[in-house]
Amino acid sequence: MKTIELSTPKRDLIILVVFSIIVLIAPLWGSLIGAGYPDLLQRFAIFGLFAVGYNILFGLTGYLSFGHAAFLGVGSYVTVWSFKLLTMNALPAIAFSVVFSGLFALVIGFICLRRTGIYFSILTLAFAQMSYNLAYSVLTPITQGETGLFVLNDDPRVIDGALGIVSAENPLASLFGITLDGYEGFYFCAIILILGFWLSLKIFRSPFGMKLVAIKTNQTRMEYTGFNHRPYLLAAFVISGMYAGLAGGLLAVVDPIAGAERMQWTASGEVVLMTILGGLGTMFGPIIGAVTIKYMENIFSGINDTLLASWFEFLPESITNLIVTIVSPFVGSGWHLTLGLMFMMIMIFLPGGMVEGAQKINAKIFNKNKPEQLEKDGVA
Repeated sequence: MKTIELSTPKRDLIILVVFSIIVLIAPLWGSLIGAGYPDLLQRFAIFGLFAVGYNILFGLTGYLSFGHAAFLGVGSYVTVWSFKLLTMNALPAIAFSVVFSGLFALVIGFICLRRTGIYFSILTLAFAQMSYNLAYSVLTPITQGETGLFVLNDDPRVIDGALGIVSAENPLASLFGITLDGYEGFYFCAIILILGFWLSLKIFRSPFGMKLVAIKTNQTRMEYTGFNHRPYLLAAFVISGMYAGLAGGLLAVVDPIAGAERMQWTASGEVVLMTILGGLGTMFGPIIGAVTIKYMENIFSGINDTLLASWFEFLPESITNLIVTIVSPFVGSGWHLTLGLMFMMIMIFLPGGMVEGAQKINAKIFNKNKPEQLEKDGVA
């Protein structure tokens, strides 16, 4: 029988400290894999936060939403409007992004959670596409349509004006005078990721989180006992939407622009892949999945035939050309093919994602003399 290790406050504190250290030294380990530059590290942190929030809904309740891109887009638009009307300070902007995306999630969740299963998923997809079309063509006075919403030098910014703060020619988000670009922007996103991870950890360990898991395990039985599950599902949906709005706000903080493309259903599909690839319902899995996909999107997509040939130039020319011919369809513009194959292999052999793979390796190493116990525990 598989043993379950109960969590303790001390163990959770160790998890948080280790995670914080890994995040804060990301420029160091990122440079070892060619990902040490600020723009990519910012995306690691932002989409990691997006996936952590999505995991609260999908991982704990099992409700698959294809509409979270709408909250991501709302967060971006609200943040840019805060920059345009109030101040370039990032704190009020991201606070507004969380509040407005939460309100939007409350409305959508109240409607969509009247259905379960595939019907719920289709409803969220419909709302996401409706939001995208509204932003792209209907609400152009607010969203600026296909051109996107930009921060301009002549925007009012009443709070900055009242404080005598003069904007630069190309205004950038700041935090009490510190411009949030480059590594400063990454560390701002990293601190918010750590806080978001801590809150997610608390939710997972709380009675509220346990009720969500119970709903996922057997919702029908919960209903027969007289338990009203809808408020809990709605709360999880809103919290998850607020995480998405916060991630959208951070995207606008590091790059003050908001566009309708952030609300497309493909962005929702991407966070689903991140969560499943890393490990659905685990603490670290969604972040690992987000880092993996963003790394492949930015690094694998930049590999071309010339670079491949330079890696194998020590081999005979005929062998080098053969390797380049075989590998080239899987890199560059074909990086999606590599991701697809990787996703298929993990789903077939590691349904629990990359975290399950790490757990099996760990079990093999530390229990290598007890194969029969591994088989009993379901990890062999």
